[in-house]
Amino acid sequence: MVLQSSLKNCFQLSCILRTPKAGFRSTTSGSLIIQSISNDVYQNLAVEDWIHDHMNLENRQVLFLWRNSPAVVIGRHQNPWQECNLRLMRQKNIKLARRRSGGGTVYHDLGNINLTFFTTRKKYERMENLKLVVKALKALRPQLDVQVTDRYDILLDRQYKISGTAAKLGRTTAYHHCTLLCNTDKFVLSSVLKSPYKGLKSNATPSVPASVKNLFEEDPSLTWKMLLDAIAEEYATQHQIDHHITLINPADETALPGINNKTKELQSWEWVYGKTPKFSVSACFHMAHKDSVLDVKVDMDVKHGRIEVCNIDLPEQWLPPALCSELVKSLTGSKFCPNETTTLATTLLRVCPQDHELHRRCNLLCENMMMLM
Repeated sequence: MVLQSSLKNCFQLSCILRTPKAGFRSTTSGSLIIQSISNDVYQNLAVEDWIHDHMNLENRQVLFLWRNSPAVVIGRHQNPWQECNLRLMRQKNIKLARRRSGGGTVYHDLGNINLTFFTTRKKYERMENLKLVVKALKALRPQLDVQVTDRYDILLDRQYKISGTAAKLGRTTAYHHCTLLCNTDKFVLSSVLKSPYKGLKSNATPSVPASVKNLFEEDPSLTWKMLLDAIAEEYATQHQIDHHITLINPADETALPGINNKTKELQSWEWVYGKTPKFSVSACFHMAHKDSVLDVKVDMDVKHGRIEVCNIDLPEQWLPPALCSELVKSLTGSKFCPNETTTLATTLLRVCPQDHELHRRCNLLCENMMMLM
């Protein structure tokens, strides 16, 4: 921990070299520009936490630049089942992350640049940060019609959202982060940010849908590196510092003591799903039974990502009450998660009579319930 106090003072590396380094040259003051060499969403969010918790921002401001592989990032107080298509994300191996700031849900991929502005709470000013981004874009391409709105979004051609904003205000420090759509896969974006789950009631903070457009659609000659460098240069100009970018490795414990524990916490089920505000689910399924179709009603209350109350209303002739009761008992207290539901159903059926039709019906019920997850 000897390094930690000196690290609070610094991070500086010539952007000409642009090579990662375990430690950082110490400085006593001045603003800094930092760029992550990682594309992992959990590692990059952990860097935000580390800077917020460990760096002394009294005499400096920090700009953190980062990009992620495909991921959906929800706000601290949001419900992932309400905000995105978790089934599709599992199929496409798209990660889900919960950040520590508020705001709405965003989709990240390598066609998206993320910017985080760190200051003391007294100096926090998100409008000025966004104006800086707009000024950088206009310096790069004067013909671009980009402007900041009262909602702290950046619009292209006065109608397409190319940047959204969120923030975390600590007791003495604060950060404001925003996105910049460069060449994001808009089809995937629209697909994963559309919840297919029905009958869900929640007081969680909902996102506000918006029409989006990539900057590269407007000007195909742009590259993400050009945009990143333009923003870094404008930041350096406004803060009267050399255009230096420090490259950091978010997995480097030597440079960032405790960073891997922060990453693990952000990856954990307890943080990503368990921090979801309490919600309820009410759904009706139609089950085939001989020559008829029966209605099955399921009501669940979910707290901290776990099923707190579960009620299944279905005809006795379709599933014996004792088996239904055991299923409800098994689900109560379990994670609101398809994998866990599958495991519970498999375990339950092992101790049931070897009745293939009964097993088929129980599996069918569980499959329908998993469609809610």
